[in-house]
Amino acid sequence: MRTTRARHGVAAALALSFALAAPAPALAAGSAPPVGGDRAAEAGAALVAGRAARSPLVFRACPDVEELPAPVRCAALRVPLDYARPDGPQISLTVSRAAATGRGKAPRQGSLVHNPGGPGGSGMFFPLVAALPAWRDLAAAYDLVGYAPRGVGRSAPLSCRAPGQRPKAPTRVPADPSAAYKAERRAAARSYARGCAERSGEALPYYTTLNNVRDLHVLRAALGDRKLTFLGASYGTYLGAVYATLYPGHVRRMVFDSAVDPNPRRVWYRNNLDQALGFERRWYDFRAWVARHHATYRLGATPEAVRASWERVRGAVARVPAGGVVGTGELQSAFLRAAYYDDVWPDRAAALAAFLRGDPGPLVDQAGPDADPAAAAGAENATAVYTAVLCNDASWPADWATWDRDNTELARRAPFETWANAFLNLPCASWPVRERQRPVAVGERPGSRLPRTLIVAAERDGATPHAGALELQRRLGARAALVTERGAGAHGVVGGRNDCVDAHVARYLLSGDTGGRRLTCAPHPEPAPVSLDDRATRAPGNAPRALLPPVV
Repeated sequence: MRTTRARHGVAAALALSFALAAPAPALAAGSAPPVGGDRAAEAGAALVAGRAARSPLVFRACPDVEELPAPVRCAALRVPLDYARPDGPQISLTVSRAAATGRGKAPRQGSLVHNPGGPGGSGMFFPLVAALPAWRDLAAAYDLVGYAPRGVGRSAPLSCRAPGQRPKAPTRVPADPSAAYKAERRAAARSYARGCAERSGEALPYYTTLNNVRDLHVLRAALGDRKLTFLGASYGTYLGAVYATLYPGHVRRMVFDSAVDPNPRRVWYRNNLDQALGFERRWYDFRAWVARHHATYRLGATPEAVRASWERVRGAVARVPAGGVVGTGELQSAFLRAAYYDDVWPDRAAALAAFLRGDPGPLVDQAGPDADPAAAAGAENATAVYTAVLCNDASWPADWATWDRDNTELARRAPFETWANAFLNLPCASWPVRERQRPVAVGERPGSRLPRTLIVAAERDGATPHAGALELQRRLGARAALVTERGAGAHGVVGGRNDCVDAHVARYLLSGDTGGRRLTCAPHPEPAPVSLDDRATRAPGNAPRALLPPVV
């Protein structure tokens, strides 16, 4: 299930940054895979957290590869690959921090740790938000802390493909895949899963949400905080919810931005089916916006007419890839971005309009592959981590008949992204890990009342549908509050898109006051259209899809 918070909302501060590094460590032959709720692993996590509290992180100037200027500083956190063997093979997680400025009314309140989602997203750039006006008060009270979770960036990076094995543009994604194409993608999924095992060795089973939670527990201790203050977006909300379930006594404040449905029965196969329906709603919203601006784009005065224009472009690049590099696969990736973020709508609409008028340049600029080898490596790394965590986290259907039946039926209602999403997750059907995790039943447990928490969600979010926020609130109990941005659907609400939402979040993080149990904010303004004479290819709309860590 794809989710992303990359290069958005708070500009480059929430961007994904990927760097080449040594492969993940392999374990000795015969090592056992982890088991969900393993008592030995929980005891190991407690032991390692205790050690970390006695040996806090030492922050120094960040290495050049991180591209993080002062005052951001960096550290390395050592954690065991397998918490059941706390003194066994170790991995190093990269951590970044901007110290609290103290230039505010609120007293210093410890660390605010951010996870941007994915899985596969790096939060290393998060401390840069300290320089943004919207974050001034929070930056005064909190040390802003980002980190790259295990497998991501330079944190024991995971890879499933050698550079020469990565698909070359243009690629194809049929709107209605044939049996032959499905067979081709099944073979590719099996090959990808084998590549993950071959390139990571026996370390592969240890890239899981449970281990991400244990790493977060150790990071909290190493920062010198008795309790965790946490901001998680997208998959980061599930990570935070599992943390709150397993370590309720170590929760101070938590913000869940664009919440994943934590119901164990939906993790992760069913969540991905739900996501396809959510993307279909947002695809309609994009087309309706383009239709309202028909005078600018001339793509159609109704959503159905805009769809017809889209199909003309799709058919054209299927026959002759735009610029030789944008086929239906690249086109789909670029326009999936429009189902995440409405601020790319003007550029995407202008690119379609220009193409139909004979100019493929804007479409090639926005949808073409990134020529930067480091960016391509980062994209591959993000997809590898996404796949490993989701496949390890839960059982997936192993029989193709189930996938084919469910997605064929779903595609009748949600054709835009159903099959692309299914093929992305298909390696989980043949995942080479014997024993998968069992999803945690998120929520308050007897005798462990959680403090106030705050959930933020957009009503029409496609990547994490609003029903997931309602389910998370129900599970977190009576002290969980929900802020809903009505009528909006951009994924990732916190961080400058909506002043009302940000005010609720700041009040809660600075005082602990949620302001109520069910709150609403008016939607942020829709983007203004961009004429064909102003079709600059703005950065937020041009990140290739692979840089957007998938969901959950």
